[in-house]
Amino acid sequence: MDIANQTQVSEFIIVGFPDVKGLQTLLFPLLLIIYLFTISGNIIVISLIWTHRHLHVPLYIFVAILSFLEIWYTAVTIPKMLANLLNNKTISYHGCLLQIYFLHCLGITETYLLTAMAYDRYLAICNPLRYPSIMTPSCCFQLAGFCWFIGLIGPLAQIILLSRLYFCGLNKVEHIFCDFAPLINLSCSDTSLNFVVDFTINAVIICVAFTCIICSYAKILSAVLKISTKEGRKKAFSTCGAHLTVVTLFFGSVAFMYIRLTKSYPANYDRSMAVIYSVLTPMCNPIIYSLRNQEIREVMRKKLSKLM
Repeated sequence: MDIANQTQVSEFIIVGFPDVKGLQTLLFPLLLIIYLFTISGNIIVISLIWTHRHLHVPLYIFVAILSFLEIWYTAVTIPKMLANLLNNKTISYHGCLLQIYFLHCLGITETYLLTAMAYDRYLAICNPLRYPSIMTPSCCFQLAGFCWFIGLIGPLAQIILLSRLYFCGLNKVEHIFCDFAPLINLSCSDTSLNFVVDFTINAVIICVAFTCIICSYAKILSAVLKISTKEGRKKAFSTCGAHLTVVTLFFGSVAFMYIRLTKSYPANYDRSMAVIYSVLTPMCNPIIYSLRNQEIREVMRKKLSKLM
């Protein structure tokens, strides 16, 4: 029997931001500006890397792929947030499941792409002589392809379990978009298996990636401290600064959101964490990689000087 016929709910109502009812007229243009800035900023980063051959190196190939990923990541959530602020709060049952799948698919992909970028920095600093022969453009795209593969299959078990739940009339999602925890809390089925699988998969995905990043940077730190000159240490650290900033923002908010020891958290807590990783972090990425990266700053400066 079709899943949609097994449940009494054919659509969900996303509650959104109930505490800002008087501020929709301010919040909507602010969120729209952030969305347009995120999209245009990431497109600029991609175009700068694409059009300048000296940036066709592994570090910037990964940055371009990350920017491409962020464009789609924000497209999954922010347009629906904007519609919600215009009082279009409903989403179909299948639309809700699709939003959850693509949100987590892209989120897992970004998690492991950031891990691959940490490995790239480890090779560049700890094995500089072998780096060009190991981290070729072909290797970059293979690593990125593996990240996308992990992302595509990562949420499947959770989505399948979620699709088997019954929803007996309750359809108000206490969140700013569809996600696992808010829907699980609405179900009238036994959700204990969902909770265990959700926690286990999220913990494994985040902890494995974060452990790899920590190990990479521990070795990077050890190698950098052995550099005799202050200028050499500064140059080595400068190539890692932007990546470390993005990792801190992304992993910090995602870990607090998805590694749960209880079935439910306050709705405002979930909304705050969701805004950080789905809105603020993607907005900051093009700023971080353009302002903290000397080569991209130099390319942007030359472009601007030509336009003026």
